[in-house]
Amino acid sequence: MITRGEAIGSIILTGTMLAVRSAAIASPFEEHSVTILCVIRYQLDATQLDHFQTYAENWGKIIPRCGGHLVGYYLPHEGTNDVGWGLISFESLASYERYKARLKADPEAIANFTTAREQRCILREERNFVRLVDGTFNLPSLLPRDA
Repeated sequence: MITRGEAIGSIILTGTMLAVRSAAIASPFEEHSVTILCVIRYQLDATQLDHFQTYAENWGKIIPRCGGHLVGYYLPHEGTNDVGWGLISFESLASYERYKARLKADPEAIANFTTAREQRCILREERNFVRLVDGTFNLPSLLPRDA
């Protein structure tokens, strides 16, 4: 079993890799510079995971429209069954603040928050903002593949 810290590290690495990869290939995010990654940890009602999945899927339209680069939402798969993750990247904390203002005025975002609150699928949420340390991203192993 992995520790909470190891899980957070793994999620952050995966999110950063996906965000940087998305920014590196021709896509609607081509001009997006990944500077800040917002890592949202959700404590979920394990009996309401289907509601959380719908909540997360709804953000797929809302977050990009409001200015965030959605890396992805993650449901529990194995191990702890009541923790989910959301990863959104921004160019800066200032762009995150602009995003929050747009989100508060967006009718679909308001409806999504309201529905989740009514369904009580999210028990607790915490946000962390992280940045990549230069020279530490995506370094390959120096050992042969089968070693």
